[in-house]
Amino acid sequence: MTIWAIVPVKPFVRAKSRLASVLTPEQREALAERMLRHGLATLSSVPAIAGIMVISRDTKVLAIAREYGAQTVQESGAPELNAALMRATELARLRGATSVLVLPADLPIYTAQDIEEVLQLGRYSQTVVLVPDRSEDGTNAMLINPPALIPYSFGAGSFQRHCELAKQHGATLKIHRSERLSVDIDTPSDLAFYESLLGSVSHAS
Repeated sequence: MTIWAIVPVKPFVRAKSRLASVLTPEQREALAERMLRHGLATLSSVPAIAGIMVISRDTKVLAIAREYGAQTVQESGAPELNAALMRATELARLRGATSVLVLPADLPIYTAQDIEEVLQLGRYSQTVVLVPDRSEDGTNAMLINPPALIPYSFGAGSFQRHCELAKQHGATLKIHRSERLSVDIDTPSDLAFYESLLGSVSHAS
């Protein structure tokens, strides 16, 4: 199995707009960059991942991706995440991918072990592995074997839509509830939860 990871990244200057009430623009940009670097470093440490592809319209994002040896795809035209993911999936397939793992860039605490668990679940063909967010509304990770087995439907409520799409296309659906992969940072309450986790880790160490 040849697995490529695909990481879509919003421009840093537009990142985390829902945190505007609690973070300055500079703080939001720094947070977005920190999460991106965490993700790229973690994915780079997983031997089973053959390649990483970052898609963004932000040249700074793409430059950081290249620091980690990732392939880059510069978006143009109207922002449309699902269409951009399909283009990236086709590029990964042309580079030999037999599976793709889609991971948003705003997941701050997952580890290589978390990724390996998802890959293990998706090792057989005709399989879709979905990792929901904490509220089981969004999709925080998605492995598709083979690529383009189902279309993407990211956005609010995507977890249930992806479940339905997997069933409609006759895929074996595996739902993986991962404590660390379920943590994303979109809202002030997400940020508070993340900071509480950091606090508990520092007190334990």
